[in-house]
This record gives sequence, C-alpha cells and structure tokens, in this order.
Amino acid sequence: MREPAPCDPGRRRVGVVASYDFTRQDELRRWLPARVAWTMTVTDEVPYENNLELVSRLGRPGLLSGPVRGLVDAGAEAVAYLCTAGSFAGGVPGERALREAIRRSGARHAVTTSGAVVAALHALGARRLAVVHPYQQPVDRLLAAYLRAHGFDLVALTALGLDTVEDVYAVAADQVADVVARADRPEADAVFVSCTALPTYDALPRLEERLGKPVVSADQATVWALLGAVGERAYGPGQRLLGTRA
Repeated sequence: MREPAPCDPGRRRVGVVASYDFTRQDELRRWLPARVAWTMTVTDEVPYENNLELVSRLGRPGLLSGPVRGLVDAGAEAVAYLCTAGSFAGGVPGERALREAIRRSGARHAVTTSGAVVAALHALGARRLAVVHPYQQPVDRLLAAYLRAHGFDLVALTALGLDTVEDVYAVAADQVADVVARADRPEADAVFVSCTALPTYDALPRLEERLGKPVVSADQATVWALLGAVGERAYGPGQRLLGTRA
C-alpha cells in the first residue's frame, strides 16, 4: 500500500484499489486536487491463461476484501475499484457485487470504474456512444453488452489493435488520441475511452475541442465519481465531465 501524504484532519480521504499490474499512478494523481488525501493499493496477482480469464478473475468480489479494509483503516471514506474490464466482465450484477463487497469491507461509499463510466455518461446526457478500447475478443463483447444493458447505443466499437497487456501499458497518449479521433462518428453523443491503463489526461481537452463533444476516459470517470462521493471535484482543465456533479 502506498502511504498517504501527511494531511490536516479536516481533509477528505479517499482510497483506490487498482489491479495488480497498474502503472498509471502519476497520471491518476493529476486528477486529484491537493486538498484531498488519497491512498492507493493493488489487488493480489491473479493467474490466467488468456484475456477473458484475466478480467474474469479481476472481477471476483473476494479479491477486494483485504485491500479495501487496509484503505478504510487508513481513513478512506470512499473507495474505488480502478479496473474497467474487471468491473464490467460480470455484467450489471457483477459490477453491483463489487460495490457491495467494498461496502461490506467497511467503506462508506463504493465506486467501480465501470459504474463510474455509466454515471459520467448519463451526467453528460449521452446515449449514442463511440467506444475505443484495447481488448481482445470476447472481452470487447462483454464491454458492449455492459454498456447496452445500461441503455446506451454503440455506434462504433473500435479496438486499438494491441496484442498484449505490455503493449497496452506501453502505448503513447498521442497514439490513443489518434485512434479516438478516427473512431468518432457524427451521430455519437460522446466518445468513451475504456481501460485504466491508457494515458488520456492531456488528450481529453484537445479531443473534446476537436470533436465538439464530450470524451470520457476510464480513469477520469473513476476519480470524478470517487471525489463526488465525498463532495469534492476532480481537477482537469478543459475536461467537460469535470464541470458536472457526480
């Protein structure tokens, strides 16, 4: 577990549980204002033989119990499970079970990335989506099914064309932005960039200005919802979502 920075007793405290292989901590930190104290930990490593098995194992509620208790013991009022595929792999019931597991482990407020994305898109009034993702089949179909179950119409589902988890973490922000720009469709109300491993912080305002519509990323939506749970706002100049209340 990463130790929280020293803080005044009056500051709000939040916690993040990321998947064991998460490496975008520095980018995630950029959305968090200095007035909020946060602690991050990761899940245990899970064995897997393919992409579907990986996200299915990361979607097991029991994986969160120990990490969440540690965050609550450190003072976290709200806890987010920062893992997109792990939180949509089980569909709507699976995402709900993850939030319930977080609350059973002592958190007053529970957030998952996939649940936060749905809330963010609803807050923006989006119904028709262009979606960009790094997943292989059949995980991409699980993502589509999850979003459709929440009433969204997917007008485009575009893969980044990355073959391994290592490729996902090595991808550059400009490469992601280029695919997002090409994946947009005129009929889409918003674009969603799925996967917490993708770098998006700097690209979001440029993409929104270029495309003329909201662009929501997994990390952005998670922090937006997590901070909203404790009455705070995420920091990100020029990002449309952050002008709305969670």
